[in-house]
Amino acid sequence: MRIPFLMALLFSLCSIPSWAKEPIRVLEGVVSKVSDGDTVQVQDTLGTKVKVRLYGIDAPETEKRNRKTGRVSKPGQPFGEEAFQALKGKIGGQRVTVEVRDIDRYRRAVSLVRLGKRDINQEMVREGFAWAYRQYLDRPYASEYIQAEEEARRERRGLWRLGNPQPPWEFRRLSRR
Repeated sequence: MRIPFLMALLFSLCSIPSWAKEPIRVLEGVVSKVSDGDTVQVQDTLGTKVKVRLYGIDAPETEKRNRKTGRVSKPGQPFGEEAFQALKGKIGGQRVTVEVRDIDRYRRAVSLVRLGKRDINQEMVREGFAWAYRQYLDRPYASEYIQAEEEARRERRGLWRLGNPQPPWEFRRLSRR
């Protein structure tokens, strides 16, 4: 009698839709630094700094320079600087809400970033500054972000003016060689 109950409980827990997943944590703070088109630093009222990777998107890579020598240590991609400037213009110095969905291997809070009611992640995709990062998207964001990317492609917004831009994940893979 116990086995059927446990099986039913297990089945019901496994059948909960992934879109029902709540954020791990929600925090508010000011964007104190924009690193590139999909990574920022947010500082809360206690002064704690959290490195945030925008959930569900992947922006073109920006050029990285050695601080001491000024030499380029990692090349960037076309539209990397524009994506960085777009994100900085949207939320740099602004008070945002960060809905933490995961922690990545670099210990960044993978998060949905909101400025008021605006979904900044989706805006970056819709305006052509980032790809919908399909590999890591869950419902309901998958369909929304993919639709936003398709709209940007159709309208040739941002990086989609380039014709056939190289996705950042391919650029990173080829750069490691």
